[in-house]
Amino acid sequence: MTDPILTQQHEEILEIAINRPEAYNALNLDVMIMLSNALASAATDESIKGVMITGKGKAFCSGGDVKWISQQAEDAGSTLHRLAPQFHIAITEIRRMGKPVVAAINGIAAGGGFSLALACDFRVMAESAVLRQAYTSSGLSIDGGGTFALPRLVGLARALEIAAFDQPISSAQALAWGLVTKVVPDDKVVEEAILMLQGLAKSALHSFAWSKRLLMESFNNTLETQLELERQGISDCARHPNGQEGLKAFLEKRKPVF
Repeated sequence: MTDPILTQQHEEILEIAINRPEAYNALNLDVMIMLSNALASAATDESIKGVMITGKGKAFCSGGDVKWISQQAEDAGSTLHRLAPQFHIAITEIRRMGKPVVAAINGIAAGGGFSLALACDFRVMAESAVLRQAYTSSGLSIDGGGTFALPRLVGLARALEIAAFDQPISSAQALAWGLVTKVVPDDKVVEEAILMLQGLAKSALHSFAWSKRLLMESFNNTLETQLELERQGISDCARHPNGQEGLKAFLEKRKPVF
């Protein structure tokens, strides 16, 4: 049996690929558990400085495996109630990871695949790829953190438009709306994602981890709480070797080496 999740390390960068091309990389329980485990392992592996998520074949991820859901003994609502938390673990691992996570959107990203891509810190999208929210066209509500990410990326009005009308979003439109970081030729999407992560790996990752945490928590905190968290962050960064090198390099008028 072929593994539904493949991992490959490119020096300091870990590639996690959903490997169900015959099903357009649809998500079933096994995929979600293996994806969560791969992300959790990467978070604590000191040899890994960044993570790329992509799909094998023509799709990034087409969302939940409706065929698999229909084959379960329980009704669809009960199955999704059981399935959703497993997907949420993967989304949470990405959001909490102190390392950069890039989605290499090589093809259609729909439903859960759409939400998975949006959960990543950055998104590199193939020119021919398409994003689609997809949930509401099937009579479902958006899952996988999509309702968290969408309004933060494009604003409430645009997020509601995407939810209500569910029109396919081209790579050009996705870039214009701020849904993706970069659009590249189809055969360059994985290469570009790895290059992006390799560049970030040379930066102050301790600073990145704090910046990611601060930005994520800023939506839930009062100003006073956020300011206190910022004080903790900048103090901790200044004590870290990255911060010490950065400050020293500034005084010596040279480029820091992290």
